[in-house]
Parts: sequence; C-alpha cells; structure tokens
Amino acid sequence: MTGIPLLSLAIWLPIVGGLLVLATGPDRNAGLARPLALAVAVAGFLVTLPLYTGFDGRTSDMQFVELASWIPRFNIHYRLGVDGISVLFILLNSFITPLVVLAGWKVIEEKAAQYMAAFLIMSGLMNGIFSALDAMLFYVFFEASLIPMYLIIGVWGGPNRVYAAFKFFLYTLLGSLLMLIALIYLFFQSGGSFNLLDWHALPIPLEAQKLLFFAFLAAFAVKVPMWPVHTWLPDAHVEAPTGGSVVLAAIMLKLGAYGFLRFSLPIAPDASHELAWLMIALSLTAVVYIGFVALVQADMKKLIAYSSISHMGFVTLGFFIFNHLGMEGALVQMISHGFISGAMFLCVGVLYDRMHSRQIADYGGVVNTMPKFAALFMFFAMANAGLPATSGFVGEFMVILGAVKFNFWVGFAAATTLILGAAYTLWMYKRVVFGAVANHHVAELSDIDAREFAVLGLLALCVLGMGLYPLPFTEVMHASVDNLLKHVAVSKL
Repeated sequence: MTGIPLLSLAIWLPIVGGLLVLATGPDRNAGLARPLALAVAVAGFLVTLPLYTGFDGRTSDMQFVELASWIPRFNIHYRLGVDGISVLFILLNSFITPLVVLAGWKVIEEKAAQYMAAFLIMSGLMNGIFSALDAMLFYVFFEASLIPMYLIIGVWGGPNRVYAAFKFFLYTLLGSLLMLIALIYLFFQSGGSFNLLDWHALPIPLEAQKLLFFAFLAAFAVKVPMWPVHTWLPDAHVEAPTGGSVVLAAIMLKLGAYGFLRFSLPIAPDASHELAWLMIALSLTAVVYIGFVALVQADMKKLIAYSSISHMGFVTLGFFIFNHLGMEGALVQMISHGFISGAMFLCVGVLYDRMHSRQIADYGGVVNTMPKFAALFMFFAMANAGLPATSGFVGEFMVILGAVKFNFWVGFAAATTLILGAAYTLWMYKRVVFGAVANHHVAELSDIDAREFAVLGLLALCVLGMGLYPLPFTEVMHASVDNLLKHVAVSKL
C-alpha cells in the first residue's frame, strides 16, 4: 500500500493529459500532439503498475481506497477502490491506450490532436468505472465514457459513421436509464447511501430483486453486448476507425460484464439464481448462433465483431454457472479477449490502411507480399480460435470445465465455439492470406513497418505469455471471486 492516490492518478492523468493534447490546437501542431499523447498514455500505464505490484491477493477487501465528499446533500462521495476483479481491467485499459495512440500515428491526418485526446480522456473515464465504489460516481463515469467513443465513430469513422454513432449512443443510453431508476430505488432502500458495498448487504425481497436484475440487465446486456441487443456492435465496428474498434472490443465490451459482477450478482443474488437459466440460454445463443452468423460474413471487421459477441457469450455463461472455474475462466476470457480482439482489429486496420477495403474477396495471397504481417496475423487467428498455449484457450477451457461441472449439455453446447471459432477465423485467414496473389493491389502491398510490428508484437507477447503461464492473472482474482461466490450463495431473504 502507498499514500499516493494511484487510482485518482490512473483516472485523471489521462483526462488532464488529453485536455493538454486538445489544447495543442489545429492540425499544423499534430507533430506536437502525437508525441505528447504517447507520453501521456505511457505515463498513464506506468502509474497503474503499482496497483498490481502492491496488490495483496490474499484478501478480498477493497485496496487503494480513496474517499472524499463530493455532493454531501445526497451523500454522494468520491469513493474509489479495487479488488482482484477490477484491478486487472485498469491495467488492461491503460496498456491498450498507448497501442491505440501508436496505431493512429500516421493514419489519422485530420484533427489528430482531437483524435488522440478523445482516446486519452476515454481511458481515464473507463478507469473511473472500474474503480468507482460509489454508485452515482460509477454512473457518471459509465455515461461519460460514451461521449468520446460517440465522437470517435462519428468524426473519424466510415461512410455510415453518423448512423452507427447514433445507434451506438441510443442503444447504450436507453439501457442505462433503467439502471438509474434502480440506483435511486437502492439509495432509498439503504437509508440514503450510494455506497456500493452497503448495497451488497441489503435484504431485498425476491420480486424487487428480479426487477432490479432486469433493470441492470437492460444496461449491461447492451454493453456486453448479449443477444438479441447486439445489433449496434457490428455497425459500430465497421464504421469506427481502427483505434475505435480496438478500444470498443478490448475495453468497452468489458464494462457490461463488469457491471454484472458489481451490481447484478451481489445486489440481487437470489434473483441471479432464479434467472440464471435465462442468462445461460442467452449466453449459449450468443456462443452458437452468433458463431454461425460470423461464418457467413464477407467483411473482415464484421466477422471479428460477431466473433467478439460469441466470445463474450462465454463470459456471461461463466458468471451464471456459479462455480470458481466458470467465474475465473470468464474473467481470464475478458482479459484475453482484450488482447486478441484488439490485435485482430489492428491486423484488419493494417490491411485497410493499405488497400482501403475490408472485403475478404478483395484479398488473397497477402503472405507473398507481407510475410511478417502474415505470421503475426496467423498467430492471432489461432488464438482467436482457442489454440492451446495461447490466452484464447485458457479462459474458454476453464469456462467449459465449469460448465460441464454445472451441466454436461451446457458444457457441450459451449464447447462448440472451439469448432465454430476455428471455422470462421481460419476460413477468413485462408482466403485473405494464402494462395496466389489475387490482384495488382495485393501485389503492391508493403509489409508492416517497425511501428506496426512493435504494436502487434507486444500484443503477441501478451497472448503467448498469458497462454503459457496464466498464474499472474489468476492468482490476483482468487480471493475476490471466492468472496463473491460465497456472497451470492447465501440468501439475503
């Protein structure tokens, strides 16, 4: 533990740094904006490292706690803290941010300062979501994080960017309104407290728990996104710039899953058990049905977007089978998916920057002109398919084990993702990379440069390291997962 307010630094350093980058002004100062943004992003990552090195994995208590009065009249506090569930997501978010800045280094030519600033501010806001222990503070960060992503899609996106940005914003905002009503109800039920940890001990009747569960489900299911409220995601991914797709997949989808762990399960434990069948059914639908949908996509970004929905179905499945393997596997899957999906979208971005096409049919024989890129892309494609020794295998294997322990047929249905994931990922890879050079556009492609190699190489090391030795990730979460499962197992009625 340290007296330095590390969580506040993790939140406000990227936000203030983003405002400084914004202040560099017009495009003629982009030469200053880019290195400043990278320096801020790297500093933002470095200040989160002590959260891991100083974390005590033996306890489930909140650590690095900060408390200050914010709005005394309504008993709203600036209350921060992390446990074994949230600390890894802050590190993941802060790690991805410098990579996104580097990925947009040459590609973003117009409004570069505003582009970089949007990612930095969004990084700080999402760290706020993962560390907020006051419900209203969580809600403010949760809603505020929509604004930078809305602008990133709407300003720097593709031809249908305005439609995709509005769809993204409306879907996620409407779901959150029901959550706000639930927060107000809990405020009065708790005698005027917005402290999340106080809410976990409230004795709430089952019918009220069910209503709260559905209110939270409306907010968090859209964010994951779960089937059938997933339709905004492919549009958002296709139209977003590469950096937007990376952050959307690697971090923003995790906010909904994290919400289930902070709100739905501990506040409405009895309703969570009662409605587990619904969550399992929706999760398996995402795993199986969306896997088949991914199989028929002609656009690489759409295919990876649907792949993300399928993989996130594993996460919600792991939460609602109520055993250690399932829940820890789901958390590992969330971290792993952040690395792999981010890398997959960066790979598509590398090709799009050169050929301005995401259509699989426009490619073929890329390995002949881009061998270094083809090797890295192959590694990430294998990880996306769940190859052993990659991080993609660890989380899925743990969830499948937990699901089989819960019910054999649930585990059997979940395991189909190993077949479907390999089918759609490797078929896409085969058509894009292998074979003879398809056309003169492919023949003129240049291999990845040092900057692109550094970004993809770092992610490859993370995917391989986590696949070969997941203990540094799993040992942090043991105590917190154990505590949550014990809490959910005990009826509050």
